[in-house]
This record gives sequence, structure tokens and C-alpha cells, in this order.
Amino acid sequence: MTQAKFATHEVFNQSPPFWDVDLFAVDRPLLEAVAANGGAASESELSEFGKHWGSAAMAERGRIANENTPKLRTFDSRGNRRDEVEFHPAYHELMARSAHAGVHNSTWNADGKPAGGAAEVSRAAKFYMAAQVETGHLCPITMTRASVAALAAQPELLARTMPVIGTRAYDPTFAPWWTKRGMTLGMGMTEKQGGTDVRSNMTRAERDGEAYRIAGHKWFMSAPMCDAFLVLAQADEGLTCFFMPRFRPDGSVNAIQFQRLKDKLGNRSNASSEVEFVGAYAERVGDEGKGIRTIIQMVQLTRQDCAIASAGLMRSGLAHALHHARYRSVFQKHLADQPLMQAVLSDMALHVEASIALVMRLCRSFDRAPHDPAEAAYMRLLTPAIKYWVCKSAPGFLYEAMECLGGNGYVEEGILARHFRESPVNAIWEGSGNVMCLDVLRALSREAEAASAVLQELAEETRGLPGAGDAVTFIGKTFRRPDGECVARLAVEKLALLAASAALKAISPHHAELFARTRLAQNHASMYGAVDLATDDVRRLLERALP
Repeated sequence: MTQAKFATHEVFNQSPPFWDVDLFAVDRPLLEAVAANGGAASESELSEFGKHWGSAAMAERGRIANENTPKLRTFDSRGNRRDEVEFHPAYHELMARSAHAGVHNSTWNADGKPAGGAAEVSRAAKFYMAAQVETGHLCPITMTRASVAALAAQPELLARTMPVIGTRAYDPTFAPWWTKRGMTLGMGMTEKQGGTDVRSNMTRAERDGEAYRIAGHKWFMSAPMCDAFLVLAQADEGLTCFFMPRFRPDGSVNAIQFQRLKDKLGNRSNASSEVEFVGAYAERVGDEGKGIRTIIQMVQLTRQDCAIASAGLMRSGLAHALHHARYRSVFQKHLADQPLMQAVLSDMALHVEASIALVMRLCRSFDRAPHDPAEAAYMRLLTPAIKYWVCKSAPGFLYEAMECLGGNGYVEEGILARHFRESPVNAIWEGSGNVMCLDVLRALSREAEAASAVLQELAEETRGLPGAGDAVTFIGKTFRRPDGECVARLAVEKLALLAASAALKAISPHHAELFARTRLAQNHASMYGAVDLATDDVRRLLERALP
């Protein structure tokens, strides 16, 4: 008698994993944007970084770090208050790799001064690639980098901390920062009753000799595992910025009591917390009453990184969607050869090209701002506008990328579901959309002449592009309206689109024309792929996106 066979199905017509690739070399728009903004000399270093972060091992670490979320250990086994946050080793490996590459400090010299050259552009390319693999760990990375700008307001404190911040070592041990090989810094600004309105903060700072004792709370304390935090509290002269370490100068644990970790939609690998300060030791950063002026130096840099990370998430969504479409066959043809799918993917590729061109142009302004007033004005006016447009673009874009993979895109085994859950946070953190629009209006009112010069330069750079002239006129008229705040979102989006067109024109004039025609000369359809691009343009865009 023939033995029964219970044959299972053979797996075929599935795309292989998108890993073991050089995330830099396969991304021609990134490569060209880096070169166009002064970073060509770093290509070899960026390719090495791209190969490592594009490996299967790093992809796996990203998955594991998000599946094994951090845990708060309030007390040790003997009942001593510790307030430690415990992470999976995969998270520590991600942190170590970013630190080793200088993603947390390479824009600064050893003395805390800007490194100059194309340090911002080169570092942004690494941040952009790392975000494609695992974005949560980049929260403490970006805050550590950005904190140096705020610490500059207290030179003696910067001089003490910079030798530890400036190393490329990651040291996760729970110990005083001055004993460690490397350190990370977090931030605590918002409170229950105030949120964005930090002037309503109630946390109090009382003088204690040369230091302060702080009592109060923070509703969001970012990256509670860090070695120190920059926090805002009310001192005698008003809202002030403080440096609050995890350990007091005598080596005892500081009175920073974490109440719980936030249960977030995304950003799962990273810890965010609620905290109470019970007479916590802190040192002043900057003058009393100047806390907002001090902390805004840090916030400007974290907003920059929000835009870079969102652009990286969209790039990853596009790469995974296009990779899948080239392997997956439907109705006897590869998805990538189907006209409707080509229309969707090429429109998405055009959006990513413009986004990376724009964020790299912004990073160039950060590189040059210390010595070039025109670049400084570009940085101040465009940072909130770019954060607004790029970060708010990401959720809808990543939804479209998920749909390109069908059901495979919606399940947690793939990276796109994680990217989608991650995508809203950059538009919310470091100032929501409305706050970004208000910041643009504030820059226009406080520095009207400089802002006007930036707009005139964008008009010159986009001359001849479809719809650019009308966009310039619209932006100018709208921002001069007495009720300009009511239509600020529309004007800020137009400003970002104009700046993206200008940035892209410097790299790929033809694609800048396509972008302006589909975004400035007319309103872009709410769905990707609802544009009319020539067959050759579709082919070129897809080849540039992923050779």
C-alpha cells in the first residue's frame, strides 16, 4: 500500500528580504544630494556606514529591539530606589554602532564649537540611513548631539562634559557620568498642565549654594536612561534651563523618580517617561529667566533631525515597496511592470528625491550659518517649514508603501508596519504642525528683511519652474495678511515646496521641473500615482531610486 503524503505548499512569488545592501550606494538621490551640498569627500565613509546598516544583522537588531521593549526597574532587590531602565542587548548594539560612527557628536569639535566643513551634511546622511533600520534609538542620539548647543550657554559646564560627550564610545552602565567612557543626554520640558506652553511650567528650582534643588514633574521626559538631562524649571528670575545628572556630585543617585514609561503608538524601542523631581540636584545652564532662549539652541537641532528621520523613513518605505514590486508577479507580469504601480512608485520616488534634496540643503545651511548671515537666515526661516512638510508627509507616504506590499506590508513581521507606527512622532515631537507654522510667522516678523531676502533667493533659484512665480507671490501676500495665522499652514507648505524645488533644481533640474509641475503649478492629488508623468520619466525615477 502506498504511504500517504501530506505535502505542504512551496513558497514562491515572494520578494527576498531587502538587506545586505549598501544603503548609500543604492540611493542615487542621497549620493547626489550629499555631493551637491559639500559632502563628496565623505562618500567612502558613508558607503562603509551604509553597508553595515544595510546588513541583515542590523535589520534583525532593529526588529528585536522593538519587540523587546524597555522596562522600568524602580527599586533594586533590597528596596533601594534606582529608577533604572532596562533594555535588550539589541538596543545597546544599535546605540553603540551609532556612537561609534559619531552620529551623536561628529558635528562638534573637541571644545564644543561647530566642526564646520560639511560635518552636518555628512552626519545627516548617516542619521538618514540609520533611521531606515531603527528610528527609536536615535532619540537619545539626537538629544546628545543637540545638547551641546545649549550647554554652550554655560562654558565651564560644557568644558567639563565635552570630553565625555565627545568620545565615540557608548557606555550603558548606570554610573556617574564623569566616570564613564561616553555619555548620553535627554530632555525634560513639558508638564501636564502646559505641554507646548512651557512658560506655564510649575516645576521650581531653589538655590543650594552654587547648585539648585528642583521639585516638580515632567509629563514627558525623553530617554530616561540618559546620564543627564536638560530640564526647564522656574527660578527666582523666571523659567531657566538646568543640567540634571543621574548622580549627585557625591556619587549618590539623584532624586529623579520615574513614575512610569509611556505606552506609545510607535517608537517602541525607545523609553519615554513621566517623572517627579524630589529636590533633585541640578546646575544652571545660561542665565536665570533665559531658559527658552537657552533650550531653543538645542530644539533647533532636534527639529532638524526630525525632518531627516522622516525623510529616511519614507526612503525606506519606497525602497521596500520598489524591491517587492520587482520580484512579485501579478497577472503574469511583475508588479513593477504594471502601469498603475509604476505611476504610484515613480510619484513616490519623486517625493523622496525632493525631500532628501531639501533636508540636505537645510543641513548645508547649518554647516555655514556660523559664518554666513544668508545661510543663518535660511536656517532660521526654513527649519520649521521643512520639519512641518517633511514630517507631516511621512504617515500618508508610508501607508502607500505598505499597500504596495499588500497584506505583507500590514503584518508586524515586515518593517513597514513599524515604520508606519513610527511615522507620526516626528511631526508631534519638538513642536507640532501649528507650532512650526507659528515659528515661521515669528521669524518673518522678527527678521522681516532677512526672511524677505531668503524668499527672494528662492524665487531666483526656482525661476522658470512651473508655478514657482505664483507660489512666491502667494507666499508673500499671505504672510502679509492681518489674518495670516488663519492660512499659515497653506503658506508654510507652499514655502517648503518652493524650497524643495530649489534644492532639487541644484541636483536634477529635470526632476525639479517634474516636482514643481505636479506640486506647485497644481495641487498634488491626495493619492500617490494620480499624476501624469512621461514613460521615460517614470523609468528614470525608479532607476535612480533603486538601481
